[in-house]
Amino acid sequence: MNLDHTAGEPLLRAVRDLIRHLRTEAPKPAGTRIVPHSYGYDTQCPGNLTMYAREGSTIDPAAPWTGLADIHVFAAQRWCNATYAAAPGYERCPEDGRTGWSTVLSLTQGLQHELGISPTVRNFGPGTFNAVRTRNKLPGQETNGNIVRLYNGALWCKGYWTATDQGQWSGDSQQALEQLYAHAGLSYSDAAARQRMWPHVVKAMMRMDQFRLVPGGDADTQVIQRRLNARYVAGIGIPAMSLVPCDGYYSRDVQQGFMMGLQYELGIDINAINGYFGPGTQAALRGRGSGALAGDLRYMFRAACYFNSPTYVRAGGGQTPLRYLAGDITTDAATASHVAWLRAFQEFSQIPVNGTNDYTTWAQLLVSSGDVGRPAAGCDCITEITAARAAQLRAAGYQIVGRYLDEHLPPTDPAYLGKALKPGEPRAILDAGLRFFPLFQYNGTQLANFTYDKGYDQGQKAHHKAAGFGIPAGTCVYFAVDYDALDVDIDSNVKPYFEGVKAALGALGNRYTFGVYGSRNVCDRVSREVGATWSLVSGMSWGYSGNLGFPLPANWSFNQIREYEFQPGWGLDHDVWRQGADPGVHTLDQ
Repeated sequence: MNLDHTAGEPLLRAVRDLIRHLRTEAPKPAGTRIVPHSYGYDTQCPGNLTMYAREGSTIDPAAPWTGLADIHVFAAQRWCNATYAAAPGYERCPEDGRTGWSTVLSLTQGLQHELGISPTVRNFGPGTFNAVRTRNKLPGQETNGNIVRLYNGALWCKGYWTATDQGQWSGDSQQALEQLYAHAGLSYSDAAARQRMWPHVVKAMMRMDQFRLVPGGDADTQVIQRRLNARYVAGIGIPAMSLVPCDGYYSRDVQQGFMMGLQYELGIDINAINGYFGPGTQAALRGRGSGALAGDLRYMFRAACYFNSPTYVRAGGGQTPLRYLAGDITTDAATASHVAWLRAFQEFSQIPVNGTNDYTTWAQLLVSSGDVGRPAAGCDCITEITAARAAQLRAAGYQIVGRYLDEHLPPTDPAYLGKALKPGEPRAILDAGLRFFPLFQYNGTQLANFTYDKGYDQGQKAHHKAAGFGIPAGTCVYFAVDYDALDVDIDSNVKPYFEGVKAALGALGNRYTFGVYGSRNVCDRVSREVGATWSLVSGMSWGYSGNLGFPLPANWSFNQIREYEFQPGWGLDHDVWRQGADPGVHTLDQ
């Protein structure tokens, strides 16, 4: 196979089948290693097949079929590794023809080396940004052939068709660049704006952000994303703001860019804008943000409504989703559909239902904790609730408290918390006129804590502990995911863990149902995909990626909005308890 030949799917599947045969059916079975002919030999054979010649690739029958890789990304990877291997700080990227953070960060390091930055680092920070701005050369003006190669390679990684000879800035290259500008919401025809935005565009090229609609992305979200770039990066020029992705997803980076744009519209000094929901932003929302809205500030409020869609309306013993209409974003009119959605959102979020843009509504739209000063009837803690403490909680207005069924550490362990429910404690809670909801957490703070087997084991333990305390059948036990689990973590470990919990409870007769504690995304996915009954949302962890760009799950029962010291040495999590949701434990089996 020649260097410039491309392997199609039939050939790759045939090679995959051959490897399976050699491993399982040959008289002398082959091992698991897969290496190219060039491994240890001075040859380019097998050309572009080299990017598949590794364990775990699409031709490895022990791995999932992942389809074809990209020969142009492969070429960029090989060239980058060969060219910058000796550059201080450089880290090789995999030569597999697949775009990923490792590849774009290696391209970034190559660019840094060409710009005279040493040692190179795997981050496009202010130093790299300023070096690109100082050089002030778009690719068509660039005289350094290596930089041209890096730009072409980055465009291939973005999925744009550019020069097949990556050392040349071709007509295809130019068309790809102009498309990227347009897809990001920027003007290429305006020469001054084009040049001014170039460092921002290079930074975007050297990241995994997408600027075209991706599968599952929302076209109206993309319109908002492009407007953020056009107004606040290209137009206003907020110093701290980078281009936001324009892929149709409301993600962490979009959330931060949105917050920066909102801070500008609220009148915060442009050099103080940072994208955080801090005291200055909160004060501005209580003032200017809570008054009559028009123009760009009104647009931002309604865009925030759209990002939190759908909300849910209770009807006929259940609830139905209600989506915010995209047409309401761009009008100043208080349309009936806008007001209806806003009131439904307020009711669903359990904040005052008034159909206005007051501070509490802004906070609920912007951060998972919402207005942390609002009253809440629920709490949870690691402290034993004695009769005296139960009376204090009741006097403070609390109606329900979350307590842990067990603790995985022995009392002799230095990290022991003593958080487990104590004998007689459930009765003390109920006798004070409170209810409680059971929690179960054996560590649960990192990926390795979650496997199917651990879920099954802990599901059994939770059942036996709950039954031992006389907790009645039908009670929901919340199992904790106490860290910022990403989608890949949810797929690989968190869902299998909850499948184990579900199986264990089922094997014991389904006396108890299971709920989930975690970020909005964790709660939503475990509920929809595994069947958790209720969600206890870790809303106070508003910086979690799983709480940014995700609405409250439909089945939320508690929203944990802040942590504070209720009494000296006694910390509480302040939980909004949703009316009509999980009733908790209000009686015990005798």
